Amino acid sequence: MKKSLFAKAFISYLIIIITLSFLILFFSFRAIKESYLESLTQDLTHLCITLETKVAALVAEKRFQELDSFVKELGRHIQTRITVINPSGSVLADSEKNPAEMEKHNLRTEILQALQGKVGTSLRFSTTVKEEMLYVAMPIELKGSQLGVVRVSLFIRDIDRLLDKLRMTILFSVIVILLIAMCVALLFSKSLTRPIRALTDASRRVAAGDFDATVLVKSNDEFKELGDSFNYMTGRMSSLFAEVSGKKEELQSIISSIREGLLVLDQKGKIILSNESMKKILADQDFDGKLYWEVVREPQFSDLINRVMKEAQSVSDEIVLQGKTFSCSAASLGSHKELVLIFHDITENKKLEKIKKDFVVNVSHELRTPLTAIKGFVETLEEDIDNKNRNYLSIIRRNTDRLINIVEDLLILSQLEEKGAALQVDEIDTAKIIEHIHRIFEPKLKEKGLTLTIESKNDIPLIKADAFKLEQVFVNIIDNAVKYTEKGGIRILLEHRNHHVAIAVEDTGIGIPREHLSRIFERFYVVDASRSRQMGGTGLGLSIVKHIVLLHNGTIDVESTPGKGTKFIITLPC
Repeated sequence: MKKSLFAKAFISYLIIIITLSFLILFFSFRAIKESYLESLTQDLTHLCITLETKVAALVAEKRFQELDSFVKELGRHIQTRITVINPSGSVLADSEKNPAEMEKHNLRTEILQALQGKVGTSLRFSTTVKEEMLYVAMPIELKGSQLGVVRVSLFIRDIDRLLDKLRMTILFSVIVILLIAMCVALLFSKSLTRPIRALTDASRRVAAGDFDATVLVKSNDEFKELGDSFNYMTGRMSSLFAEVSGKKEELQSIISSIREGLLVLDQKGKIILSNESMKKILADQDFDGKLYWEVVREPQFSDLINRVMKEAQSVSDEIVLQGKTFSCSAASLGSHKELVLIFHDITENKKLEKIKKDFVVNVSHELRTPLTAIKGFVETLEEDIDNKNRNYLSIIRRNTDRLINIVEDLLILSQLEEKGAALQVDEIDTAKIIEHIHRIFEPKLKEKGLTLTIESKNDIPLIKADAFKLEQVFVNIIDNAVKYTEKGGIRILLEHRNHHVAIAVEDTGIGIPREHLSRIFERFYVVDASRSRQMGGTGLGLSIVKHIVLLHNGTIDVESTPGKGTKFIITLPC
């Protein structure tokens, strides 16, 4: 059973008061008893001193009968036992018994001390009168000669009777003091717990949402400071809660107004927040608190969430929900391990993209036949035409070849961009492919006076790749290097690093300005349009290269300095 603070404080004070009372009672009675016995001892000592002269005279004159009568008479009057003993221990006179019938007292403690010239005292049981007594003995001396010992004693029963009366008086006083202390402890415990109880009640009201709860403490002590601090705290909490509520309502309004779907998942995958757009997307009005796989039954969506949890970074992918395509971006909220997912409807964009792809493919297919026919007729006309008009046919043939190359590159790019584009994977030797391509470019290299060197830093392992598509990558890069390099040469470096093969193609050509580096892999993007047209470039080669590298789960990077050359670095997994 839980005890209140009042009960604990009151019981603690009560235990302390009772303990102190009994200790005071015990030690005070003991001290009073010792003090009283000491006072009686002094009184008996004074009595012995008073008797010494009279007793010494009677003993010296050997008037023992008179001495015994004197002792008995005096003892009866003063209610004190008086005994006179000679140096050998024989009793000469006693106020209670017949001296002749009493045994020798030479071995009594107080007698031994008195015979040594001291005041002897003892508290013991008397074998003569069969009662406990207090004894005080003094030597009897006359003219420097020790005549014996005078001993006086009191019955302890008389002392105990007085001490019992004293004990009752002290006990009554202690009880009165104990009652007064209990009342004071009761009042103090109430005054101590009253502000605490008020603070407790106010805290419960605050916990229940009542931030207007205050505490009024009348005392001018630490509780007053605590009450003032509590009131200040509740005031601050009220203003902060109002501010947080306003921010929350503002955030809810913002979330509700977002056109994109929003989902927030906790670390267990439970949906803890969503907006109206998300409910429209899933056609479900009540999925808050459910696990995400109960609402979105798409394996691709589960894979996306697993990737975010594993990689702890932003991940995006395309998800199909309810027949629509969404670009889903997922990010982790760090230490909270919650996930935020944004669904952007790209259905129309995907349709337009498909229409554009279909258009490009259809146009490319449609243009291929007439362009091939034009090229054939141009080649036929070149055999019969005179030199004056041959230049026009040369221009027609060159532009026809460029259009054919563009059409071919567009068809290749369309095939690569198709979802699930197939690769004819086999174990291939990268060095051998580059050696083969080197032989293809030997005529062009000789024509421009360029050199091409192939270096390998270490043993290059085989990689799993599509040999034909990989050739397209290196043909495009080396072809660009040859086209845009007028002097110097091309250096190809192969290196095995961290389970990857890195191929660096470096030339000493004109280079690419820094502002163009981020866009060179875009379709039809060329740094120098007039120069590209002059050299027959289509603006699609590097786009094809990047698509093929990505299909092989590789990466491609470029470094370039205008006037010094360009370096392409392709990294492929072993």
